[in-house]
Amino acid sequence: MKIISANKSFDIPIKLYKYNTFFKRLKGLMFRFKPIHNEGIVLSPCNSIHMFFMFFSIDVIFLNKDNQIIYYKEYVKPWTVIFPIKHAVAVVELPTNFISKYSIQIGNKIEL
Repeated sequence: MKIISANKSFDIPIKLYKYNTFFKRLKGLMFRFKPIHNEGIVLSPCNSIHMFFMFFSIDVIFLNKDNQIIYYKEYVKPWTVIFPIKHAVAVVELPTNFISKYSIQIGNKIEL
């Protein structure tokens, strides 16, 4: 994954899995007991998430059609909901602390 900001771009060593079918998006990371490390999932199309039947927190990034970050939330806890984000077409679910570790900002673009 590559992060592109106004003044720099850099690669992040993380394995992303595309979840682009109804059932894969519905299940997401549900029922997984161990937190994710060095991996994440891309839900597409998607503009909201639920954390039902999750057993660990995650960081979440919402992307528009140009893969630009339009919203993010850190440490999303199990059993919470993020309602639809206007103009979001994809969601990237990542390990906790990912957003702050890599200084992710709204307006950055992501190459998947």
